[in-house]
Amino acid sequence: MKITRRWSAFPALFATLAFFGLTAAISNFAATHSYLALVGTYTNKTDSKGIYAFQFDVATGRLSAKGLAAQSPDPSWVAIHPNGKFAYAANEAGTQSTITAFSIDAKTAKLTQLNQLPAEGQDPCHLSFDKTGKYLFVANYSSGTVAVFPIQADGKLGAHTAVLKNAGDVGPNKERQEGPHAHWVAVTPNNKLVLVADLGVDRILIYRFDSAKGTLTPNSPAAVKLAAGAGPRHVALSPNGKFLYVVSELNSTVTAYSFDVDTGASEQLQVISTLPSDYHGRNDTAEITVHPSGRWLFTSNRGHESIAVFSIDQADGKLHSAGTFPTGGKEPRHFAIDPSGHFLLAENQNTNNITVFRIDYNTGGLSHVAGADGIPSPVCIAFLPHP
Repeated sequence: MKITRRWSAFPALFATLAFFGLTAAISNFAATHSYLALVGTYTNKTDSKGIYAFQFDVATGRLSAKGLAAQSPDPSWVAIHPNGKFAYAANEAGTQSTITAFSIDAKTAKLTQLNQLPAEGQDPCHLSFDKTGKYLFVANYSSGTVAVFPIQADGKLGAHTAVLKNAGDVGPNKERQEGPHAHWVAVTPNNKLVLVADLGVDRILIYRFDSAKGTLTPNSPAAVKLAAGAGPRHVALSPNGKFLYVVSELNSTVTAYSFDVDTGASEQLQVISTLPSDYHGRNDTAEITVHPSGRWLFTSNRGHESIAVFSIDQADGKLHSAGTFPTGGKEPRHFAIDPSGHFLLAENQNTNNITVFRIDYNTGGLSHVAGADGIPSPVCIAFLPHP
């Protein structure tokens, strides 16, 4: 049989393979390496002491416990710096809330505290970095404030360069929306805009970011609006930055938007439930993530105790349900995709376990492959970016 080289017929295939890292070199790399993972917990009223370390085998999906990495009060969110040398924890402790900086010893799986500063708000619940790695963003839930801290060369946090309180009319849920509640914060891929999901005011607030000064100013447009009472919790951007997805805690939906990362302009495309149509019990959504390939979107359901999977239409960004998958525990507050892109790890807060799933590339479906038990109140997992 004669084989003709019709390269023009295969660009989409090659792009897909590149996304998933399915070249021989990368596959061999993944088969022989493991990653350090840090797990944040709640220590109040639990047996937890702080941040725990695990080794994650990307060939098998196995988690191996490495013990307590650092004693720390209620480190409900842990973020590892892109250089892999430093970690930062949001210590969620009301008026005594702090942000703690650590150095990482990857060989011993231990953290050493560098310094600790007030969070400039109450109950910090999310941290992220700007694209230069020079600033740390903090979302403070109870106070509805957002803070920016410079990261010094030695990993320590400097005095804050910005603190803003979110504004907007509160939603109709009197128990959960009595005021602004910043729940998530991140910068756009071009490092120009900072987005803040505020559960209390049913908006994704948009701020312009000055990367030279570390300051924030209101953008125009100032926000992406959601349905009254939706309670936006977390946000995910598509890899190309053209689409924005918001998971709303109070009405268990994902809202899709087209989005301009330069101006902040948006247009709503779709609202879709994270739950099966026949489920009518209590539910609070939590995490949302787009797979690095851009083909799949995942959200977690607390109550239904599942991961909802959606396929993403590559042309228009709309979502199509691909099923829900039980997490093997209760209250999956957070989950993460491992650095290889092959596995999803869900932390079940109320059953003290982490479940590892293999991601099916063809369907987006999840199959259980491993897990770890006896982890007190796991609520966040972060991977060291280098093996």
